[in-house]
Amino acid sequence: MFGLDPTLSALLIFCLLAAFAFEFINGFHDTANAVATVIYTNSLKPWVAVAWSGIWNAFGVFAGGITVAVGITSLLPIELLTDTNIHHSVALIMALLLTAIVWNLGTWYLGIPCSSSHTLIGSILGVGLAYSFIAENKNVSYVNWGKASDIGLSLLVSPLVGFSLAILLMYILRQVVKNKSIFKEPNTTAPPPFWIRAILLITCTGVSFSHGSNDGQKGVGLVMLILIAIVPGYFAIDGTKDISDYKHNIKEIQSIVAQVDQTRLNKSDSFEFAKFGSLVASLDKRLNYATQFEYLTDKEKYAIRKDVIQINKASKKMLESADLSLSSNDKKKLKSKVEELKSVTDYAPSWVIMMIAIALGLGTMVGWKRIVKTIGEKIGKQHLTYAQGASSELVAAGTIGLSTFFGLPVSTTQVLSSGIAGSMVASKGVKNLQPATIKSIAIAWILTLPVTVILSGALFLLFRMIL
Repeated sequence: MFGLDPTLSALLIFCLLAAFAFEFINGFHDTANAVATVIYTNSLKPWVAVAWSGIWNAFGVFAGGITVAVGITSLLPIELLTDTNIHHSVALIMALLLTAIVWNLGTWYLGIPCSSSHTLIGSILGVGLAYSFIAENKNVSYVNWGKASDIGLSLLVSPLVGFSLAILLMYILRQVVKNKSIFKEPNTTAPPPFWIRAILLITCTGVSFSHGSNDGQKGVGLVMLILIAIVPGYFAIDGTKDISDYKHNIKEIQSIVAQVDQTRLNKSDSFEFAKFGSLVASLDKRLNYATQFEYLTDKEKYAIRKDVIQINKASKKMLESADLSLSSNDKKKLKSKVEELKSVTDYAPSWVIMMIAIALGLGTMVGWKRIVKTIGEKIGKQHLTYAQGASSELVAAGTIGLSTFFGLPVSTTQVLSSGIAGSMVASKGVKNLQPATIKSIAIAWILTLPVTVILSGALFLLFRMIL
């Protein structure tokens, strides 16, 4: 396989299966977020609901792109992303996958809605912190705290948004909808009126699609980490790209940078400017005599990948300087050109997306009962009404869709659970919530980060010693 020896081939297969398992578990762990309402309102039979949800989860993976995947993997230290030692990279991958799988399975078994995004991000932070203990340069931060704070804020704010918007939407529905049957508990033996079923089916579809478009990208990112680590000659860069476009891109970047008045830069900014220029020159030299990416050696491909990643990081620091003597248009153009460079490293083959779509879709079709029961019966003291189900899912689909558009990971579980809690509060106040369930969800939310940070960090150090 890919010209690897038997040991590395077996390792590659094992890692890919583990990534498939992670996304499969993600599917059945989060299924309830989409199907709880249509099941509890008898709008769809359970297996019809999960099959429908699985199909739309898979569609979402294809439509989601890879922006979220890139955002999550950017939390990892550049030193780990560009480490050419296969065994070091495998230690990273195994630590991430095992931590995410263990925590997701544990919370699923207990029937506690838990965020796969939260789990994966905690695992990545744990690896970064653990690497700081063994790295040669102790003066460098090996966690991208800027990106981590953006993602952390997204995970923190999105449940609050879901809770608040669900309350608001329930209020609007009470004022606008004259047919009060939508606010009643579902009939346990008969389906709701057609128009209610249609609304709930649409919201179920929306949550399923948005979940696939956001959560599916996490699996795509993991698979690409595996492929780049073990077979960089095939996957370090996108060999299908036209190398002439990137040569032209580099010349434009150099032309813009040549306009900068270096005498206006302070010592720190001068260092960042020189670093950026050196990296661009290095990449220019590597591509100068090449005719196509696919003809480059494995070493050359990995070197190009490293240059592009470092150019992106250096450009962000350089553009932060208030003394950079470029017009706003030139700054935007420079940023755009660097983003275009990243397209050769930030990609995923269609078969990887297909693999994750299948894993997420199949996972959606099994193991759903535990979480559905929590979502449908245990968050509030009453069963979900038609209005509560529709408003919660509508808020969740919208919040997740916007987050995907901006390239931010959010927790489908947290957004929908908070939306249901908000809809329950809107009906009968805080007393309508079940304290025991809310406490369990809150404890899982609080514990996820420290547990996954510690576990992934410990596993990473262990695997680095034995591999």
